[in-house]
Parts: sequence; C-alpha cells; structure tokens
Amino acid sequence: MAQPQTNVDYDVLLVGAGIMSATVGALLAELDPSLRIGLLERLDHVAGESSHVRNNAGTGHSGLCELNYTPINSDGGIDTRKAERIMECFEVSKQAWAHFVRRGFVDSPDQFIRSVPHFSFVRGAADVAFLKARHAALAERPLFQGMRYSNARAELAEWLPLMLDGRDEHEEVAATRSELGTDIDFGELARALLVQLESSGRLTLRLSHEVRELAQDDDRTWIIGVVDSVNNVHHELRAKFVFLGAGGGALELLERSGIPEASGYAGVPVSGQWLVCENPKLTGQHHAKVYGRPKVGAPPMSTPHLDSRLIDGQPQLMFGPFAGFSTKFLKEGSYFDLVRSLTPDNVLSLIGAGLHNLPLTRYLVHEVMQTFDDRIDVLREFIPRAEPDDWELAIAGQRVQVIKHDDHDLGRLEFGTEIVSAKDNTLAALLGASPGASTSVTIALDLLEDCFPERMDAWRPKLAQIVPTYGTRLAAEPALAARTRAATHDVLRLRS
Repeated sequence: MAQPQTNVDYDVLLVGAGIMSATVGALLAELDPSLRIGLLERLDHVAGESSHVRNNAGTGHSGLCELNYTPINSDGGIDTRKAERIMECFEVSKQAWAHFVRRGFVDSPDQFIRSVPHFSFVRGAADVAFLKARHAALAERPLFQGMRYSNARAELAEWLPLMLDGRDEHEEVAATRSELGTDIDFGELARALLVQLESSGRLTLRLSHEVRELAQDDDRTWIIGVVDSVNNVHHELRAKFVFLGAGGGALELLERSGIPEASGYAGVPVSGQWLVCENPKLTGQHHAKVYGRPKVGAPPMSTPHLDSRLIDGQPQLMFGPFAGFSTKFLKEGSYFDLVRSLTPDNVLSLIGAGLHNLPLTRYLVHEVMQTFDDRIDVLREFIPRAEPDDWELAIAGQRVQVIKHDDHDLGRLEFGTEIVSAKDNTLAALLGASPGASTSVTIALDLLEDCFPERMDAWRPKLAQIVPTYGTRLAAEPALAARTRAATHDVLRLRS
C-alpha cells in the first residue's frame, strides 16, 4: 500500500465491532504496524450483536458434531469434504488465536475458549445407521481421529446422563463423542483483541458511530458519512480501504456503497430463540455440546442442539435454536431494515428465492406459531424429564440469510458466508452467517488475498508466524496436522 495521503483519515476502516472486524484488524496490525486502522460501531459497546455470548451457540464449529456437514452421496456413502474443510478452517483459527495469546493480546485463553466434548446424538434405526456410517467415514480422516461411536445404553448414560434419564428403553439411540470439541465466547475474544489494539495505538475505536453514507472519490478514496449518536454530530471520514463486517447490517451498507458487485444480493432476516437453564442440578449433569439431526425438509439452521455454556462464570444449558421472523437485520436494528434493503436489482432475487424455498417459509411459520409448551416438548426429545419451570426463553442474535442472483432461478438462498469485494479492491463486505465466527481467521485471510494481492508476498513470512500451516491443506498432511494441533492446544490449554 502506498504511503497514506494527508487528506485520508485511515488506511483501513472497519465497520462493526464484532469478531470479524476484530480479526481483520488484528491481522493487519500484525502484518503492517504502520497502517492507520479505524473501527466504527453503531452501539455503545463492543460485540453486542452476533458475537455476543448469548447471541450464538459458541460451538466452535469444526465438523465434529454437525450432521448437516456430512451429507449422504448419491451412491449412499458419506461425503466428508465439507466437514474436513470446516475442520481445517477451525484449526487455522486456533493457530491464530494461539499467536494472539502468545503476543499478549489476550490475558489468558480461559477468557474465551475451553474444552467441551462434542457429540452427535440420533434416534431411530435409520438415523442410527447414518451416524454409524458417518463415524466410520470420519474415523478414517486424520483430523477426526479419536472420535468414538456407541449405541450401548450404559455407555450413553455415562456420557449423557441428562439425555438418557427417563428415555424409553426400547428407543434405538446412538451417539458419537469427540474430546476435541470447544466452547467459545467470541464476544470476549473480540473485546480482548480490540482492547489491545486500541491501547497499543494501532486502532482507533469509535463507539456510537453509525455509517449512513458511502461514496467513492475520483482517487478511489472512500468518503464515509457518519453520525455520532451521543453528540448528535454528522461528519465525514476518508479511508483507502473499507471492510463491512457489520453482521446483518453489512448488506444494507454494501448496497449504499453503490459498487456493481453488490447488485442482485438480497437477504432474509431470521431471528433465533433459546431455551436456557441455570439450575445447577441440571447444568452439573451435562458438560457437552450435543447436535441432533434436523427433521426431513427442515433447513440447516434448524439443527437442534443442547449446549453446555459458561456465561459470566455461570454454567448454563442452552437448547435450540428455535427460529423466528423479524424484519430487523440486527437484534438492535430497525423494523424497516428489510424494506430499506429492497432495490430494483434485488427484489426479483428475493421473490425467486421465496418461490424456490417454500419449505423454509413453512418452517419459519411453524416456528413462530410455537408456544412455550411446544418448545418444551421439542426439548424433551433431548431431555425426556425436562420440566418447564427449569427453563426460560431467551432471544438469540439476528441472522440474515443471503440471497444471491441466479440467472435461472432469479434468486438462490445461500446458507454459508461470502465475501463481496469491489473490483478495485478498496471495499469488501462479509455476508452470511454460518459457520461464521469459528472460521473467522480463514475468512479474514481470504479477504487479505482478495483485496491486498500486491502485499501478500511481503506478508507471507509474518503470516506463517501467525498461522504456521498457512497455505497448507491439513487434511492431506496428517503428521503436520498432529504436531501443529498439539502445539496450538498447549498454548490454548485445550485437550489434544
């Protein structure tokens, strides 16, 4: 990057103070300490939306327990490619987090990550057969070694006492267990990174600052119209590169940028709810993250799971998610978000996606219509003796499922994440939600490669220090994967 111009406030401006902006900012600050990096957040605190500990499951998505990552092939076999790719991304994230711990960005890894076994749990002969085949397929892959399978009731009762107590003894059940699983507080990690960057003078953080306008000058500099909501002041900032890492709010900002690459994108907002339990008699019996299998025809976001969490030092259980519908794109957003996102370029995409995803529409309607007792009935599929008095309903974070223009179907619903960048590499936005935070470092590295190609040769030696296996397919290098994982887990105090 050329030396900054005198009329430019920032070389890099990040929008949204969540885990993605924190990750991009931390990597850039390490790669080039001379960069002037700014961050704008519309709320008065950091990590208040999707990165907040109560707004996501904190699973540390790694393919260990998420059954939708291992679909059945046309020949009846198990396709492990997506699970392996997600696991590789998660290993990259852990390597970078270990680097930040060694560099003192985080006081202790216990602040944000801890070992919690990951389970897949199924019921019924067909799903038991699927899980057994899935385990056999993954057990052959180096990154998944050590995973155990069992359909023995006594062993399952030892692994998951809360889930086996009171269960019909004639019901066919099975589970897989991996000690490699984690529970992560992505909000705490984002805060730690941003506090360190700000205190060291490598990043300027502006809270209660909302981006209202984005326009590009003739010299390709971005002019950002900002409102300081505390002082009710409107002002402009100038930046050479802008990253829109604002979660559900990124789509509307991307549209405001006016770049051609934003054309055709739309979004469907989906809210979430959890059943939460703080009763120590129950939390003490379940130290696990357990994923089930969604019902036939249900979207991936509906995968039920029962998670052991540690929130503000308090053990909790979270079950869900139960999807809902809101026109907000952010949990603390506006009910007009969806309407404001509609443009002549994307309204057909939205209609087309709706017509081709009627099962999703029916699913959302069903979820919205559920009562508290209905949700307890769903919970009893996991915890047969669940009592309503032990649980309360909590609102999770807001997600925006991306709809992408398709010449054949008008619009196609995407369930992953995607970087949309300007042709001149001066602006990029992250759209989508899953697997999200767990793969944040890989996403950030992809962003650097896309938007700073002229800097990558100079940055690679430093990147190799941050992520020792950078540029390597770990699934194809079992010895390297084992060594690197052991070293990373030693720093992060995780089980290997």
